[in-house]
Amino acid sequence: MSEKTMGKEMMDKLAYKKKNVFEEADAEKIKAIYDYAEGYMAYLDASKTEREAVLTSVALAEKAGYTEYKLGDKLAVGDKKYYNNRGKSLILFKIGTNDLEKDGIRIVASHIDSPRLDLKQVPMYEDSGMAFLKTHYYGGIKKYQWTATPLSLHGVVVKADGEVVNIVIGEDPKDPVFYINDLLPHLASKQVAESLGTAISGETLNILIGGLPYNDSEVSDKIKLTALSYLNEKYGITEEDFLSAELSLVPAAPARNVGFDGALIAAYGHDDRVCSYPALTALLATETNERTSMVVLADKEEVGSMGVSGMQSNIVVDIIDEISAALGKNSRVVRSSSKCLSADVNAAFDPNFADVYEKRNSAMISCGTVLSKYTGSRGKSGTSDASAELVAFVRKLFADNGVIWQTAELGKIDAGGGGTVAMYVANRNIDTVDLGVPVISMHAPYEVVSKADVYSTYEACLAFVK
Repeated sequence: MSEKTMGKEMMDKLAYKKKNVFEEADAEKIKAIYDYAEGYMAYLDASKTEREAVLTSVALAEKAGYTEYKLGDKLAVGDKKYYNNRGKSLILFKIGTNDLEKDGIRIVASHIDSPRLDLKQVPMYEDSGMAFLKTHYYGGIKKYQWTATPLSLHGVVVKADGEVVNIVIGEDPKDPVFYINDLLPHLASKQVAESLGTAISGETLNILIGGLPYNDSEVSDKIKLTALSYLNEKYGITEEDFLSAELSLVPAAPARNVGFDGALIAAYGHDDRVCSYPALTALLATETNERTSMVVLADKEEVGSMGVSGMQSNIVVDIIDEISAALGKNSRVVRSSSKCLSADVNAAFDPNFADVYEKRNSAMISCGTVLSKYTGSRGKSGTSDASAELVAFVRKLFADNGVIWQTAELGKIDAGGGGTVAMYVANRNIDTVDLGVPVISMHAPYEVVSKADVYSTYEACLAFVK
């Protein structure tokens, strides 16, 4: 054996190197990856808001034998339950035979809200031959990306008598779509000289909804009245009903394959439904009854996880308390023995913007699910920073189950960063580490992921909860 060959052997044995999932997969595995992606893309198209994601997830759960749980219901070993939290977040769990105080609960916590444009409470107005809706953007967006692109309207209107009206306009090819005006380049010399962050202001993200005047000379806002008449005729609502509505504008485009090989997926809402779907399907695919496992599909992560449907609420702890009490266990001990994967996306290294990444510690596309020991920004601010012991536990778990994975940070130290729900779970004395899919163009109206990474995240969640 030559010295060079020996050195190569030593390098292979001692050095860390990321693996490409596609390169490691045989034809059967690649087929499984592509087949799984079909289900995920269908889930995305049906789940463009957190309310829709809850409904879609409940349907999948019930098909797998899960039944609805309400606080105070009796619980027992073998139960497979879901808790629908106000139609905006969802907690699913199965109770196993394991000793809860010794083994705890395996939790995968993700979120089902995504950046979007929400309507203001008094949104409709008319100006210069057009009718518009005022918006307030939700989450971190680049505002200029939302102009001059087709949008669809999703959400609910709750009337004063309590009737709930569901609205989806713009997804069916026969539907109209909505639009945000932008300035033509011929007149945009001042606009293009501004920074990307200021060229489009939040107050100019107004939704174009019509231009046909109502046929009545006595009416002042004729185009607005045409729009109100349409909404009243089709949905039975009035302008005052906007006061108790949750309506959002999201990209009208469906999930699509990207590239000649279809190895990538472009869609709205990968962050974070690309982790929610693997977490959900992994739990539903688990047939053994040994381990007590839970999946949390939370709301409000993009705006700080506050509120009754966010991860800062007590609902997860309440349900752990209920499970513990039903089995005669101390819930504090159960939480201290539990482990959680905070399933959220990471930034995939993009060679077109390489200057903001530290390549050695960046997520590479198609190299598997990403384990992040810490998140945060500039000095790890806002991170729970998982323990070395927990990371070692997950490493062994993935090795034992053949999961291809990688580790990464979100960009250079001083370039920015981001947060997840990990800190809110860890604050409840539950060991937590971040894991998820690397994403290209995160928070854009149309994001891109690799099918290989989606499937790898499914395999990781499956190994964790089974």
